[in-house]
Amino acid sequence: MEKYIFLDRDGVINRERGTHTFLLEDFEWNDGLFEGLQMLAKEGYKFVVITNQSGIAQGKYGHKEVEILNHLIHEKFNELGCDLKEIFYCPHHPSSGKCLCRKPDSLMFEKAIQKFRVDITRSWMIGDKERDTNPAEKLGMKALLVQANTNFAKSIAPILAHG
Repeated sequence: MEKYIFLDRDGVINRERGTHTFLLEDFEWNDGLFEGLQMLAKEGYKFVVITNQSGIAQGKYGHKEVEILNHLIHEKFNELGCDLKEIFYCPHHPSSGKCLCRKPDSLMFEKAIQKFRVDITRSWMIGDKERDTNPAEKLGMKALLVQANTNFAKSIAPILAHG
């Protein structure tokens, strides 16, 4: 069992723009992200991204656009020496019915926990909305609620202090 950092995407990894981010030219890394990820990796954390991508259900973009950005994120994590295991995303929107994967539900978390043998007692979720952190807390993980687009390296002090 290993310790993980679960990350929301928009607002935590990249700048939250107030609208869907699905094009490479609109994707902007958040300040302090690279430094913060490397600090967490040095502490032995592995990474999983959990993100809602409701623009797919709304017809604003498709799985292909999400996969292009996912590939960019995977490449950057690899370049930084950070072990990103997988990016889980929910393509649904509440208007098309209830699903169990869309945060604040916990199915994506549960799949990652099972697939990667996550030690939930030593793992954290970092999100910029309560719907990001609620499922983690429900499952027994610690959660860090940060303000969207804040300096990531400065935001993770509680995790680093916790060990």
